[in-house]
Amino acid sequence: MIIRRTNVPDLALLLAALLPHSAGPYMALVVIGFAVGIAGHLSGSRWLVAAGVVLIFLGAFLFPLALNLTESTPPQLRNR
Repeated sequence: MIIRRTNVPDLALLLAALLPHSAGPYMALVVIGFAVGIAGHLSGSRWLVAAGVVLIFLGAFLFPLALNLTESTPPQLRNR
């Protein structure tokens, strides 16, 4: 059995660099997820409801978490 070493962490860091660093795209993804979920409920399609839930989860939790885990320094809060 041959075990190959892959560069998965390197690929993850490269892909995480493509994520936006502002909150706008993540909020838009959550809003789109809610719209897809509502359309799924109105049409009775379970697939659309599931797709809406996945979009909300990605926009609200998974992508921002990946962005925070891959940055070398966390974002700083500024007092105004």
